[in-house]
Amino acid sequence: MCLAIPSKIIEITKDNRAICDTLGMRKEILLDLMNEPLNIGDYVLIHVGYVIAILNEKEAIETLKMYDDILKLSDG
Repeated sequence: MCLAIPSKIIEITKDNRAICDTLGMRKEILLDLMNEPLNIGDYVLIHVGYVIAILNEKEAIETLKMYDDILKLSDG
């Protein structure tokens, strides 16, 4: 099973790559599958190292809050 956790683009690098932050973890990802421009600050979904979708910022933040709530419950 794959969970789609919103990731935020924090840097766009050369060779059609970017650095994303996913719940505090930074990872280099590929932008090759996207036909629309991406910008620093965009929230995206990643699958096997590639951006596959751009997310609405409000929805991404709400989703991240839900993940945070789940993690807090599991620490209980």
